Amino acid sequence: MDDIGTKGVGKLYIVPTPIGNLGDITLRAIEVLKNCDLVIAEDTRVTGKLLSLLNIHKESLSMHKFNEHRRLDYVKSLLEEGKTIAYCSDAGTPGISDPGFLIVRECIRHTIPLEVLPGATAFIPALVASGMATERFVFEGFLPQKKGRQTRFKELALETRTLIIYESPYRLVKTLTELGEYLGHERLACVSREITKLYEENRRGTLEELAAHYTKIVPKGEIVIVVAGA
Repeated sequence: MDDIGTKGVGKLYIVPTPIGNLGDITLRAIEVLKNCDLVIAEDTRVTGKLLSLLNIHKESLSMHKFNEHRRLDYVKSLLEEGKTIAYCSDAGTPGISDPGFLIVRECIRHTIPLEVLPGATAFIPALVASGMATERFVFEGFLPQKKGRQTRFKELALETRTLIIYESPYRLVKTLTELGEYLGHERLACVSREITKLYEENRRGTLEELAAHYTKIVPKGEIVIVVAGA
């Protein structure tokens, strides 16, 4: 274990939040949010709704991908002053296709204590629900939209581990179609959406079948694509 916390400064907590069902908030997360000095949120409006439901009233500060470089020194100074800070992204675990990496790295660089709480993330339930091999998998997050996209598809075509990809509902059909072109239209896959919510769906089939289905039925909600390895 790294020897952190030698300065006697504050502490940063990385706090996962529910990805849909608010019942997935953990008791530890609630305890940290109640007792911290400040909540840093990707979007204070989103996290504010969760805090309100939990009857927690805390000062909050926004820190997202558009301002995190500017906020970094200020947040570090608060931690060095002894503040206890909870960092939340809008949904799921900060740092997993969400902001959070920079502040974690900064704490490590300056030996500021930090603790990452376990909690909700979309790709694990999607992987398990897919029925694909779970002993070895690779998390790709969001694929490149322009530069490097074709190169990434060519690399994924040779990947033997189960593939996990995040995607927007607006780009789902395009991505399924392109995956079929590079990996083979008969490659098995599963599209999971609205995970933990009322209308959760896990639709399984070949890449070609899934692309055809979502061409006819426009999907909604956050989406995870799980594809069988080569």
